[in-house]
Amino acid sequence: MPAAPTIDELLVGDDADRWTELGFTVSEECCCEIGGVRLRFLHDDARDSNDSSGRGILGWTLRDLAATELDGLPTTVSEHPPREPAPAHPNGVVAIDHIVAASPSLDRSVDALQRAGLDLRRIRDQPTPAGAPRQAFFRLGAEILELIQEPEDSIQRAGGGRDHPARFWGLAVRVADLDRTVELLGSHVSEIRPAVQPGRRIATIRRSAGLAVPLALMSIPG
Repeated sequence: MPAAPTIDELLVGDDADRWTELGFTVSEECCCEIGGVRLRFLHDDARDSNDSSGRGILGWTLRDLAATELDGLPTTVSEHPPREPAPAHPNGVVAIDHIVAASPSLDRSVDALQRAGLDLRRIRDQPTPAGAPRQAFFRLGAEILELIQEPEDSIQRAGGGRDHPARFWGLAVRVADLDRTVELLGSHVSEIRPAVQPGRRIATIRRSAGLAVPLALMSIPG
């Protein structure tokens, strides 16, 4: 059996200093390792000129892919071997829980990702708190890709078409002690609330933190 795809790097258009201010360890090369995944922060001149904003999650590199056509998610193949999990960050973050991407046509995107070799675990036909009506979950080693169906009102605001590609949206990370992390980050983080996953809790980084990537903090599964 061929090896299943895993994540090497996430390419992020954001100010690395803002992540440092939130308690992440960022190297002089503008990289931040979370678990076994490296976040590489791109300078303005290194960002994709085809991306209208140049901010947020701009792409990723994956190992052991069958194809790089992932319905518009910018993807390149990595030959870098899996790395050992990084130490916990000063803010208590220990790993990436899941990456969120959105599609106007979930079935179309699921088909493309499966053809590229991604491991579809399940499709959930229930709405999320944010209004996404369906989600598909792909296993990528220790991490999960959560692909959400864009809500109908979002599609209509964009003109009603469903032919635009899938896009990256946000990130959820695991923290060793959610209460401690929320206390540490103060006004930049929301109150803790129950997560969709039974027995887990979640808080979100507020816009006041100035991050280009929507970021959620999650308790470790029991």
